[in-house]
Amino acid sequence: MPSLSQYISGLLSQYIFLIPLVVIILCELAKVAVESARTKEFAFDHFFHSGGFPSSHSAFVASLLIVVWQKMGIESVEFAISAVFAVIIWYDAMSSRREIGLQAEALNRLQRKKHFQTRVGHSLVEVIGGIVFGLIVTWAGIWLSV
Repeated sequence: MPSLSQYISGLLSQYIFLIPLVVIILCELAKVAVESARTKEFAFDHFFHSGGFPSSHSAFVASLLIVVWQKMGIESVEFAISAVFAVIIWYDAMSSRREIGLQAEALNRLQRKKHFQTRVGHSLVEVIGGIVFGLIVTWAGIWLSV
């Protein structure tokens, strides 16, 4: 009977695309931990919540990029598509979604009927934190799958 580590290694080597899913879940848990430490109270409501450190979208696409690189090669069309997809996600997190949050703040000040969520985007630090988180966890997953 295989041990747990052998089972996980076999699973990850056979289904390497599970790694980005593990990355996004671990990143969301890290976001809850960071927010809990920042506010000094348990912040599970930040699980799969927009904004915050580290950016789980950034971690996910960084992980996907590495997995595609490892599986298909850096010169593959799939890698090029993944790279463009990652850049669009990173740009969107720092610009479009951040602007939406600023607009929501302005709308919240102007009217009293509905409160719009203001933390929908990320700062550069949050995106870079997500990318680094995704890289580290993905390389650890690939190392475990060997």
